[in-house]
Amino acid sequence: MQTSSRSEILADHKTSIVIEDVELEREPSAAATLAKPLTRTAAPRLGPEGLRDIFATCVVVLVLLAAMEITSRFVPDYIMPSPVAVWNAAKELFFSDPYHVAVTLARLAVSVAIAMVAGVLVGLAMGIFPRVRPFLKAIVVIDTGIPALSWMLIAVFWFRNSEVRILFILLVILLPFYALNVYEGVRALPKELVDMIESFRPSRWQVLRFLILPHIVAYIFLTTKSVIGYAIRMVIFAELVASAVGIGARMNLAQSTFRIDQVLAWTFFLVILNLLLQALVNGFEKIALKWRAEASIR
Repeated sequence: MQTSSRSEILADHKTSIVIEDVELEREPSAAATLAKPLTRTAAPRLGPEGLRDIFATCVVVLVLLAAMEITSRFVPDYIMPSPVAVWNAAKELFFSDPYHVAVTLARLAVSVAIAMVAGVLVGLAMGIFPRVRPFLKAIVVIDTGIPALSWMLIAVFWFRNSEVRILFILLVILLPFYALNVYEGVRALPKELVDMIESFRPSRWQVLRFLILPHIVAYIFLTTKSVIGYAIRMVIFAELVASAVGIGARMNLAQSTFRIDQVLAWTFFLVILNLLLQALVNGFEKIALKWRAEASIR
């Protein structure tokens, strides 16, 4: 009798253990089902805020055009032309100066690409090698304190070729942005993740490939979006000072001939170019970082 009662107790205990195990196995699936809707809500999409931004941009553009039209009726054309005059000048420049547009775009693309690669390498060196970090950081900080105009004048003295001048100017101006942001990205690596990777005793190349590079991609895109508008302004300024070809040179010619309609036409073109490049970088960012879930705050 005692043996049978003990066996019944053990059987009941095993049954309760099995039931608890089944419940524990079911709990993660329930948590996963609860997490799925949250993931869907965090997916990137053009929500009401994005539509409001587009609507606000359109309203601002219409207000500016209306202000130009009203002002042009009370002042001479060489002070404020009408939007129709600016549109006619834009069509004229579009068909007569495509070469200058292509040259400026090529200079911008090459300069940003080289500055990106060089800045990422400097930022990685600052984050990975503690011995050279103070020296590289000092060079980058000193570079950020030198005015852009100083670099332009130095480039005129140092280089004969206009393309080398413009490349040098944009390189020394844009490189610190990438270097400092990549360095901050390396510093922002979670310590727990670094400790976990180091527990496998990886090589330096493996740490760079599987941990650091995927982490700093977001910082590279963020820096690119931040410097696009600044790079456009700098390449125009550099062309105005150090080149006879490009949009900056054509704007200088329009200013010397009192063609403010052409100056405004080039200005509107550069604004549109900035918006298009921003959209292009955002598209590449969504493709490269599609694995990353975006948090949405309600």
